Amino acid sequence: MAAAGQGPLAVYAVPGRGTEARVAFLEGRGERISGDVERRVRTIVDGVRRRGDAALFAYTKRFDGVALTSRTVEVPRREMAQAERALAPGVRRALRLAARRIEAFHRRQRPASWRFRDASGAHLGQLVRPLDRAGVYIPGGTAAYPSSVLMNVVPAKVAGVGEVIGVTPAGRGGIAPSVLAAAHIAGVDRLFRIGGAQAVAALAYGTRTVPRVDKITGPGNAYVATAKRLVFGTVDIDMIAGPSEVLIVADGSARPDFIAADLLAQAEHDPLAAAILVTASGTLVAKVQAELTAQLARLPRRTIARRALRRQGTAFVTRSLREAMVLANRLAPEHLELAVRRPERLLDQVRHAGAVFLGEHAPEAFGDYLAGPNHILPTGGAARFSSPLGVYDFVKRSSVIGASAATLRRLGPSVMQLAELEGLDAHAVAVGVRLGYNGPRKDRQ
Repeated sequence: MAAAGQGPLAVYAVPGRGTEARVAFLEGRGERISGDVERRVRTIVDGVRRRGDAALFAYTKRFDGVALTSRTVEVPRREMAQAERALAPGVRRALRLAARRIEAFHRRQRPASWRFRDASGAHLGQLVRPLDRAGVYIPGGTAAYPSSVLMNVVPAKVAGVGEVIGVTPAGRGGIAPSVLAAAHIAGVDRLFRIGGAQAVAALAYGTRTVPRVDKITGPGNAYVATAKRLVFGTVDIDMIAGPSEVLIVADGSARPDFIAADLLAQAEHDPLAAAILVTASGTLVAKVQAELTAQLARLPRRTIARRALRRQGTAFVTRSLREAMVLANRLAPEHLELAVRRPERLLDQVRHAGAVFLGEHAPEAFGDYLAGPNHILPTGGAARFSSPLGVYDFVKRSSVIGASAATLRRLGPSVMQLAELEGLDAHAVAVGVRLGYNGPRKDRQ
C-alpha cells in the first residue's frame, strides 16, 4: 500500500490480496517441536525417572558443563539472602516494589470455599485447598529473568502452597545474582542448580535429592516445553508457552513513536516473536514504519528485533476499528494494546486476549514487570481457551456432598432409576438399601 510507506512491517489491507494467508501464517506460528527434539527429551525424562540423581547429574554435566553432587545441587538460603543484600539499592527497591504489587493483585484472586443446603436438604459445597508442593522453572543460561521468578512464586505463596521448589540452570558462570535475589524476595523455599528437560523430570518424578512436586510452572525453551508436555498427567503444568507476541489496535490519535517502541519491545525477545499493528489509518502505519527504522538503529538487540520483524512483523489496515477488533479476536494475542482515544469503549469487544492494555500510557512493558497482573500468559492463540497464570493455578477444588435420610427418601428413587438405566445395579442397591430395598428392583419402569 502506498500510504503505508516502506519499513520493517509487512503491510496488508483488510480485506485484500494475501491478507488471509498472512493471518493464517500468524495463527500457525510458533515453535514446532521436531521429532528429533521429542526423542531426545523422552530419553532424558525416562533416564531421570529410572535412575534419579545419577541421570540428573550426568545430564547437567553434559548439557550445562557443571559437575554437581547431592551436596552441591541445592542453593543455600544464605546465598539467596546475600545476593539480595548485594543488589544496587535502586534495583532492590524495584524488585521489592514489583513483588508487593504482584502480591496485592493476586490476593484479589484467592477463591473461597463455600457450602449451602438446597431445597431437598442436601448439604453441598466446594472446598478450596492449596497444592502441597509446586515446582517453578526459572530460565537461565544466556539470560536472567528475575521478573519471571516473582510472577511464578508470588501467586503460589499467596495461594498458600506448602512448599515452592525452584530450579534454574547454573551454567559455568553460576546463577545470576538477580535471579537469586528475586528468589529470596519472592519466598522460594528451596532452589536447585538444575535446568532443561532433566530438571522438569526431576520435579515430576522426584529423586533422592529433588522432591517431587504436584505442579510445574514457568517458561523455558523447546526442550523444557516438550518435557512439561511429556510429564503432564504425572504432575499438572501451567501451559505450553510459545514465542511472545503483541497486537496493537490503534486509531489516528496514537503516537507513532509509542507504537514503534512497543512493537520493538516485543520483537527484541526472540526472532520468533510477533509484533502486529492493526489500524484503520494508513497514515499511522507510514509514520510507525519510519519510527521503527529510526529506533531499530539505536536498539542494542536490533539484530534479534530485526529478524523478528522481518519474519512476523505485520501491519493490517482495516476499514474500521470494529473490523480491527474482529481481527484481534481471531488472532487471540498474548498481549493486546488498545492505543485508541477511548480504550474502555473497545474493552467490551475483547473476547480473546491474555492481557489487555488500555491507552497510550499502559505499555506492555508495564505489565511485564510490576503493574501487578501476571505476565505468564497464553500464547499462539491459546487465549481462546486459557488464562494468565494466577492463584487459581495453585489451588484445587473438592466437591462436598452431604444428605439426610429425608433427602435420600426424596431423591433416592430417581438416583436408582438413573443407575438402573445405565445397568449399574450395585449403584442402585447402594441407595436402595438405605430406603429399605433388599436387592435390585424387579419393577424397573
